[in-house]
Amino acid sequence: MRALTFHGKRDLRVEDVPDPRIEQPTDAIVEITSTAICGSDLHLMEVLGPFLKTGDVLGHEPMGRVVEVGPEAGNLKVGDRVVVPFNISCGHCWMCSKGLFAQCETTQNYATGKGASLFGYTQLYGGVPGGQAEYLRVPQAQFGPIVVPSDEPDERFLFLSDIIPTAWQAVKWADVQAGSTVVVLGLGPVGQFAARIARHLGAARVVGVDRVPERLAMAQRHGIETLDDSGVDDVAPALLDLFDGRGPDAVVEAVGMEAHGSPFGKAAHAVVGALPDALAAPMADKMALDRMGALHTAVKAVRRGGTVSVSGVYGGEVDPMPMMEMFDRGITMRFGQCHVRRWIDDIMPVVLDGADPLGTLDMTTHHVPLEQAPAAYDMFQKKEDGCIKVVLKP
Repeated sequence: MRALTFHGKRDLRVEDVPDPRIEQPTDAIVEITSTAICGSDLHLMEVLGPFLKTGDVLGHEPMGRVVEVGPEAGNLKVGDRVVVPFNISCGHCWMCSKGLFAQCETTQNYATGKGASLFGYTQLYGGVPGGQAEYLRVPQAQFGPIVVPSDEPDERFLFLSDIIPTAWQAVKWADVQAGSTVVVLGLGPVGQFAARIARHLGAARVVGVDRVPERLAMAQRHGIETLDDSGVDDVAPALLDLFDGRGPDAVVEAVGMEAHGSPFGKAAHAVVGALPDALAAPMADKMALDRMGALHTAVKAVRRGGTVSVSGVYGGEVDPMPMMEMFDRGITMRFGQCHVRRWIDDIMPVVLDGADPLGTLDMTTHHVPLEQAPAAYDMFQKKEDGCIKVVLKP
């Protein structure tokens, strides 16, 4: 089959790889009909590259049709149309019983000290082949795949694989209530959905912060106030001023480890990135620094006693944090991979609503054949051609 594979920093190739096959009784094979590029995939081209092997298949936002099932794949059957969550969880271990599917003990990566396995996302998380391919082997198919109706376009459901549940969790963990005030830092796909979800769940005021004109315009189409931070020296005071000097009740940080305005972290990334992988990987695992600009802004902009919810991906081990500021302001912070299956029952009725209240059909800006995936990654990373979200078609 054809698949997008990793061959080194900024070197992605679509090439022939072996077709997946059933390896465990709980496996299924899915023929992919749509698969998206995630913002966190871009970290693989730079910061997280040392944890990939040559030939690794990327991608963790796929959907398609089941073409083969193992004998213990539960109620899943050939012909089912499914969305595949990015994290691989069994549904029955202790962690899964608590709804902590991203910490599944069946697929947890004990050797690397990381949580549940992920599709297409480095050896730290299991080295499981990803979904930017023609076919995908799905472990734990008795629980993971989400069966969806067959009479709607893929993009009505595709984003259930990651970005809608990730945004939903971010808003829930921000303790957004009816009448809340919310700031969303970063208006990439997760930030866009987080802002829309906050409004949908009753927030009185939602402000999105970004500097890319197309992202700001998309948010405005969905009734979100925006702040263009490209000409703002210090975003936190500007946000405090927008909310009567007090700050918003909640801040959703949807930027992550490669934030703008973090020169020291950027320099650290460059130094590690220049090393051979054999040296870079242990340094990144034990001594890594992130670009902390967005997270520090969130801490300093939220009102006293407010909540910061972090959905942006971080990978640092020795990141400096403004502890006095955090303690003095009495804030609550919540982090972590999304527990996709935890939120699906809440989200599905909203996604199925014909009025499309979350604007799922107004997210994709580019439909690209799988064969052109490397160029699409480059376009997405450089934010060229108004690119906000890319869907690949095998």
